Amino acid sequence: MTSTLQLPPILFWDIDASKLDYDAKARYVIGRVVMYGTLADWQAILAYYGSERVRDEMLQERYLDKKTLNFLSFYFEKPKSEFRCYILQQSTPQHWDY
Repeated sequence: MTSTLQLPPILFWDIDASKLDYDAKARYVIGRVVMYGTLADWQAILAYYGSERVRDEMLQERYLDKKTLNFLSFYFEKPKSEFRCYILQQSTPQHWDY
């Protein structure tokens, strides 16, 4: 792991980013970066946390949009069915689109 992680505070619009503990809230930080960050932000979290930690945290994430889920499934070579968010989405009935 590198010593510091520099991410734009705009990724954490709903909290005080200056008080964010990147190690204790790793899943939150990684989730925000994969859904809203740039390629540079993605590379920064891979360098900071390591590929295995990013993979493990995202496998346990409760919500990922479809595009992000597809990207992570492809990147980590894991079927979508191994992601917690996919399992939760399948077990929650959706309204019909007419």
